[in-house]
Amino acid sequence: MGSARRNHQHKMAEEIVGRLARRHSTAVVLFHHVVAERLGLGPTDHKCLDLLRERGPMAGSDLSAITGLTSGAITGVVARLEQGGYLRREPDPHDGRKQILQLALERAPIQDVIDPLKKDVAALLERFDSHQLAAISEFLTRTTELLYRHMALLRAETISNLSPTRGNGRARNPDNPKKKSQMKVQR
Repeated sequence: MGSARRNHQHKMAEEIVGRLARRHSTAVVLFHHVVAERLGLGPTDHKCLDLLRERGPMAGSDLSAITGLTSGAITGVVARLEQGGYLRREPDPHDGRKQILQLALERAPIQDVIDPLKKDVAALLERFDSHQLAAISEFLTRTTELLYRHMALLRAETISNLSPTRGNGRARNPDNPKKKSQMKVQR
């Protein structure tokens, strides 16, 4: 590949990563805020409902693990979605202490809100050939995987930063939080 072509590809990649992906991400987030608002839900409730639609029935603890929300926050989300008629709780057949979250509606009202956009996107995709569609599909699949991986990394980093050892690699003395222990912590 010639240097002019590599340079052009590099500039296109920078444009996609630097501006276009950020602009697309912002539009998606804002669109889903409006969808949630239209359905009388908060954005977090809406996306938790979307996770249930995508991944199927699960325990609240599973939803908590996926989203990073606390168990208390998930309890609130589940209560609001249940009150709105979007989901129901059923006993876990393998563990009587757990409840499985199930969608309560075959066709949720969200479909009526999102269908016009889905039709417009489908019409847009008709303009691409099968090779371009395969590239779009691969890009979306792989960037979604990257997003989930980077969410996990950010969560782990946040948890690490909240631990009693920060920055200097030394453990804090639990009896005196201001006095640092001389013991080094392995990383």
